[in-house]
This record gives sequence, structure tokens and C-alpha cells, in this order.
Amino acid sequence: MKQVFVDNNVFLRFLTADEPKKFQACKKLFTQAVEGGISLITSEMIIAELIWTLLSYYKVSKTEVVEKIIAILNTPNLYIPNKDLISETLLVFERKDVDYIDAYNAVFMRYQKVEEIYSYDRNFDVIEGIKRIEP
Repeated sequence: MKQVFVDNNVFLRFLTADEPKKFQACKKLFTQAVEGGISLITSEMIIAELIWTLLSYYKVSKTEVVEKIIAILNTPNLYIPNKDLISETLLVFERKDVDYIDAYNAVFMRYQKVEEIYSYDRNFDVIEGIKRIEP
């Protein structure tokens, strides 16, 4: 079965239901995937864009954003590379006062067994196992 890429705006229409006709079309698409009628794929960048848009434009709470993204990650027949890394990133993002990209980079560093980061961003100071160094 061929895979079809899903862009950020499709997830947004489904998660926010701000455009009823598009919400119904997106709901149908994701139902097809869950039932095995279609194979979908998206990227880590789309997940990051989705998080940013939900937080900044739609003013969704961090907790609710995490819940929505976990639901996406658990959608049958939706392939997203590095789901484990994203799941762990969501835990750091939710529990610490850091943005999603910093949380992602911290988890990526752990996966690569890197413990030090050159950065002026003090957000890394609150993440266990990461030592921030200013150049």
C-alpha cells in the first residue's frame, strides 16, 4: 500500500475543528487510516510545527497539546519517524519549563550519548543529564 504524506494543516483542521467541512473530511481520512484503508506518513518537522501552531496561534495549553500529539503518535497506519524520541521529548516538554525544540534537542543528545551542549540558552540547565557550556 502506498503512503500519503499528511501536512500540518490537515492535523490542525482535525484537532481544532475550526472549519466543520474540513474537520469532517479529515476525520474521514484518519478513520480510513485506523481501519487500514490507507497508509499515512508525516515528519518530525510537521509534529514540531503542529505543536508551535497549537500553542502560539490557537492558545491551547501545553498539557492539552501533549495529549493531542500522543493521540496522533498512537494513530494506526500513520508512520512518523522516531516516535520513541518524540514521545520522550513530550515528557520533557510537559514536565520542564522548556520549549519543544529544546526538549527535542536534549532527548536527541541522550539518544546520541552526548552530555554537553554549547549554548547560551539557560533552558538546558533544567534538564537532567545535560551540561550547558557557554563558548
